[in-house]
Amino acid sequence: MREARSGAAERVGARPGFHAPGLRALLDELAPDELDELAFGLIVMDRHDVVVRYNTFESARAGISPDRVLGRDFFVDVGPCTNNYLVAERFHEERDLDEELDYVFTFRMRPTPVRLRLLAGARSPRRYLAVLPR
Repeated sequence: MREARSGAAERVGARPGFHAPGLRALLDELAPDELDELAFGLIVMDRHDVVVRYNTFESARAGISPDRVLGRDFFVDVGPCTNNYLVAERFHEERDLDEELDYVFTFRMRPTPVRLRLLAGARSPRRYLAVLPR
């Protein structure tokens, strides 16, 4: 008979998935190099929309190197196709946010369908835009 394991025990040595419950809190605990091991794209912004981390998966998917993204306003300089009521305004209006939506990126590439997960906490200095190709 198999013994039940706790969620924390199941995560030992593994990175959280895109749909993981409590993903924002899990991401807050990861070191920068661990964010590069995720199996989905991740853009980490501060409270002023400035990109502070751009993981390897997202860099490869978008074809944009981190040095072209870090320190820039995400919604103005990097992903202006997300500067709308569906994405940017959600980050600006909602203090606690954990929402998924289907979306199509159109900036600097052909239309690319993705699943986005918007993550923010009222007390967290970081906000996350997780990106999963569809």
